[in-house]
Amino acid sequence: MRYTLLIYQASAPTPDDPEAWGKLPEAEQQAVYRDYQALNQTPGMEPGAPMAPPQMATTVRVQDGKTLTTDGPFAEVKEAIGGYFTLEADDLDAAIEIAAKVPAARLGGAIEIRPQREGY
Repeated sequence: MRYTLLIYQASAPTPDDPEAWGKLPEAEQQAVYRDYQALNQTPGMEPGAPMAPPQMATTVRVQDGKTLTTDGPFAEVKEAIGGYFTLEADDLDAAIEIAAKVPAARLGGAIEIRPQREGY
């Protein structure tokens, strides 16, 4: 089964936020790098590209045939998606085991697991 693992950063510090990242002990920073590297080498795992912060988003709507754009995310969110993985796993339990290894899950974020639909 193929799953998409959506990484919700929430309050999880990243190197993109030097102030928050700098508050992590050096050992934890190195553990984050090491854990993501290990995830990227996990069989069945396809890493996705990291995403810019939600403030960099552009939202597109079409109303009455006109394309409307808005700077920023579609909705105010406390937990923005920071990245994603695609995972081939035997079942949901196996996907949960992998998701639990994503550093954001232990640093204040969350990982959403969605099965991918087949036939698209």
